[in-house]
Amino acid sequence: MRYLNFMASFPKRSLIPVLCALLTLGSCASVTSSITAGLADDLAASIMNSNDIDTVREGIPAYLIMIDSFLRGSPDDENLLVAASTLNGAFSNFTDGDRARLLTEKSLHLAAQAICVYDDDYCGLQSMAFEDFQQVVDGIDSDAMFVAYPLGVAWTGWIQTHSDDWNAVAQLSRVKYLMNHLIVVDEYWEMGGPHLYMGGLETVLPASMGGRPELGREHFERAIEIARGDYLMTKVVYAEQYAKLTFDKALYDRLLTEVISADPEVEGMTLTNTLAQRRARELLAESDDYF
Repeated sequence: MRYLNFMASFPKRSLIPVLCALLTLGSCASVTSSITAGLADDLAASIMNSNDIDTVREGIPAYLIMIDSFLRGSPDDENLLVAASTLNGAFSNFTDGDRARLLTEKSLHLAAQAICVYDDDYCGLQSMAFEDFQQVVDGIDSDAMFVAYPLGVAWTGWIQTHSDDWNAVAQLSRVKYLMNHLIVVDEYWEMGGPHLYMGGLETVLPASMGGRPELGREHFERAIEIARGDYLMTKVVYAEQYAKLTFDKALYDRLLTEVISADPEVEGMTLTNTLAQRRARELLAESDDYF
């Protein structure tokens, strides 16, 4: 269920000191921060439009080290913190076990730091009393979506990789509350991303154990509608989370077949769509055995 949102390759860092040398010392730090944030945006665009999964997977560790170096110079840059959080969370999709847990833990830490830098009222969301948490989250508006949504994504990924820790699972209600609020603020964010995540969160458990799979289905359908079917990962998660849970083989096969037959080349979604097609082929091959 982890939402794959990759950052892309950074141009040569030698540009930064050259530009800073042309400016006063006092303005150099802000210029460096602006440039590195721009590089992170370019990195995201380059990788998200790649269809070469293996190259991206092999290259991400270098990008992690590079963006960490940028953060050393600009530790309170919200955009860099979000980029670093997203990149660590993305790489966790290519790993498992202790390494995945380490990456999602770092991703959550960076996302929490980003929203805290944005507004100190949002510091400590994981640990504050739930009533206080609700009140603070209710104050998140559209201006804060760029830090609030990555926090929800990173938080979900962290819970997934720590599912054997009841202290982590106990935070699921906070993530659901946050994502539900973000739907109210802007359901279109990241091609319906809040709906995709709520769909996944509502289908973790069957109805007999407290899950709400039919509500999850509504979220999946809305996410598909918002993205006009272009974001293929939604259909994969829909099939794997809902159709399997409800033993709906017809829906499962239809969704996965649609993903496999679709054109993955969509601006800003090509890499994720290519990953979705790879996963869809694996899941469809298991259909008769599962059902």
